[in-house]
Amino acid sequence: MSVFSESALEKKLSELSNSQQSVQTLSLWLIHHRKHSKTIVKVWYNELKKEIAKELRQTSKGTKLKVSRKLTFLYLANDVIQNSKRKGPEFTHDFAPVIVDAFKHVSSEGEESCKKHLSRVLSIWQERAVYENDVLDKLTEVLQVEKKAKKRPYEEIKVNDDDFASQSSPGEPPQTAELIRALQELENAASSDAVLRQRISALPPEVQDTSLLHKVTDKESGERLSRLVEEACMLLADYSGRLAAEIDDRRQLTRTLAVFLQRQKDGLAQNEQKLEEYKRKLARVSLVRKELRSRLSSLPDLSRLPSVMGGHVRLPSSGDLYSPSD
Repeated sequence: MSVFSESALEKKLSELSNSQQSVQTLSLWLIHHRKHSKTIVKVWYNELKKEIAKELRQTSKGTKLKVSRKLTFLYLANDVIQNSKRKGPEFTHDFAPVIVDAFKHVSSEGEESCKKHLSRVLSIWQERAVYENDVLDKLTEVLQVEKKAKKRPYEEIKVNDDDFASQSSPGEPPQTAELIRALQELENAASSDAVLRQRISALPPEVQDTSLLHKVTDKESGERLSRLVEEACMLLADYSGRLAAEIDDRRQLTRTLAVFLQRQKDGLAQNEQKLEEYKRKLARVSLVRKELRSRLSSLPDLSRLPSVMGGHVRLPSSGDLYSPSD
């Protein structure tokens, strides 16, 4: 990857777009240069404030922005903070002093939709315990959102029935259509990109093996190899970013599926109870039917008696049964 400098970072931030690929590519570049984390955070924060000022000028002129770049800066910080934790705590520590003020700047000048996106980032940090409670509490106060309980880091959460059985207020179950759409999106995930994997496997060995650098004997061949190495870095950074996003999507889908399956189990148990209840009712009704049929078979059929007195059956009186003696 290219050599780090403040000017190089400023240029990359100016070219940063709201696409996932753009955010993840720059995130990987920053993580690669994590030894400059303090400088990176300083430049990031200064450029963020410039973006906020620029957007204020544009909105004051009546210009409607399609996408707020200040949100993209926070998406970048989120990606760097989370994906750098395994390699070291540098970015988590260095972003901590400015992240609350960054949220304040963005939310104070943003619309409700902007605050909604920030709340989503905060909820992820709360869920994955990215920061300690004191920082999360300050961010919560900034956004005035409901505080969520601190949980185990996302990577350590094991999805099982006990987790959901112990939740006092589980989330809403996903709609079937949403679940189907999430599964379909994974069909086009990075791990299914055979064309890109073929391009990576076709990279020349000299871009992957430092022992072959002795073959570079002149400046022209060195510059040619430098271009190949730079292209290979960007290609691999892009694919690594897509794979990281896919891993996150699959983890989230696993949790969603677990909630969905738990709700199906709950529904199944309820329906089984209802089935047993209605079976008992059916048995009682069937018994009444059987007893009724038995009783009906022993009762006289009054409809077959002669019809007298306007269609009504008149039972014989004592006078009819006994005639008077002369």
